[in-house]
Amino acid sequence: MMTFDQFTHELSAIGQQSVLRFYPQLDQVGKDRLLTQLSSLNFQSLPELIETYVKGRYVLPLPADIKPITAYPQHPQTSQQKELYERAHARGLQLLREGKAAAFVVAGGQGTRLGYDGPKGEYPVTPVTDKPLFQAFAEQILAHSRIAGRVIPWYIMTSDANDAATQAFFAKHDFFGLRPEDVFFFQQGMMPAFSIDGKLLLSRKDSLALSPDGHGGSLRALKRSGALDDMKQRGVEHLCYFQIDNPIVHCIDPLFIGLHDLSNSEMSSKTISKAGPLEKVGNFCMGDQKLQVIEYSDLPEELAMQKNADGSLKFDAGSIGIHVLRASFVERLNEGGDLHLPWHRAEKKVACIDEAGNQIKPEKPNAVKLEQFVFDAIPLANNAIVYTTHRGEEFSPVKNAEGSDSPFTSRRDQVRRFARWLEAAGIHVARDAEGEIDAVIEISPLYAATAEQLKSRQPAIARINTGERVYFGHEGISHA
Repeated sequence: MMTFDQFTHELSAIGQQSVLRFYPQLDQVGKDRLLTQLSSLNFQSLPELIETYVKGRYVLPLPADIKPITAYPQHPQTSQQKELYERAHARGLQLLREGKAAAFVVAGGQGTRLGYDGPKGEYPVTPVTDKPLFQAFAEQILAHSRIAGRVIPWYIMTSDANDAATQAFFAKHDFFGLRPEDVFFFQQGMMPAFSIDGKLLLSRKDSLALSPDGHGGSLRALKRSGALDDMKQRGVEHLCYFQIDNPIVHCIDPLFIGLHDLSNSEMSSKTISKAGPLEKVGNFCMGDQKLQVIEYSDLPEELAMQKNADGSLKFDAGSIGIHVLRASFVERLNEGGDLHLPWHRAEKKVACIDEAGNQIKPEKPNAVKLEQFVFDAIPLANNAIVYTTHRGEEFSPVKNAEGSDSPFTSRRDQVRRFARWLEAAGIHVARDAEGEIDAVIEISPLYAATAEQLKSRQPAIARINTGERVYFGHEGISHA
């Protein structure tokens, strides 16, 4: 790390020396903290970043030509597709057996919006046993590892705010049956907040005002943390990316992995049909003949409202944050020492200190935050593809304490999914007069990770009656 004098020289050269104005007043711990934070900044790129995104207010322009995409359907529609899907599923299983695929979750958030004081991954979400999100995913990974006969490593991106708590939580629960050496924790990068006129802000005399660099920053963190080196050593070629708040994601999906690999895709994505034209999810589009995601707030409403002859939405492919990426692609994105993704600018209220060191709690936006988004890597990928999944099978996030995307709706959707699996296996499930499931059901991935696995097990139960609470666990079926 550079000395104070070296930092002063570097910061003076770019007009940011005022960030060191309180340095002489700090104790050694404070001095070390501030210099450590500054050492993570790329001083050479800061001036251009500030001129372009902070002062210049650059916004990524919309493509001139925006068209709907053609995605792979959830189920094959032709004999040729059926043959492809069979080969893809076999290829995905082969890659898992060869140890060439790993799980990757973005888990830097806190459970604050859910009223939970701790990492979001600790939040209990399953309908019968109240397993936390981390356990729900760990059991999937363990189940698929057993099927493959090969360890599936798990890369977990935390944040400065929750890294220690997350690692302690895993240790407390014996890594939910996984081997500690197969779980790789690393922290998300942070970006400084800037004043509207482009100055670095301090949150305290000894600390920059910092915020996470966005889920796109996960691709930078993979490189800087050594996670990519770990993958190379293990022979991992594909990363299955998902986000911590979606308990019903199939975080390991052999068919999806296989389609991705057979297509020679560097980055593949899953999509669902949107709930409505203005649903607040990104839109997969062909923009100037490149596959990309356009945010719901940026897609022109006249396009969002367009319909096909059968009444369906033309722009119906919602982005849900589920991807498979080649490790070599992530490596390529980091060539030259930084991540080659655009930044997104947002004006926010940021608590900071003024020139005299007085605390400021702004009542209106006073700062610019910059983030990178993982979906901005899609147009940079060779042979990028999109595969269609079903909302009820794979997307029910836990984001809000109440209302939509809440613990209530997610548990409801989990029960609905498990009931569909059981009914497909010939098991009667009680429903009320409105057709809603009239029981509470949970199926651990260690019992069955998919509907097909459940059916093949031929569960020794004929029906689930009104009011029952039934749990399918690794030791069998029990009534809670």
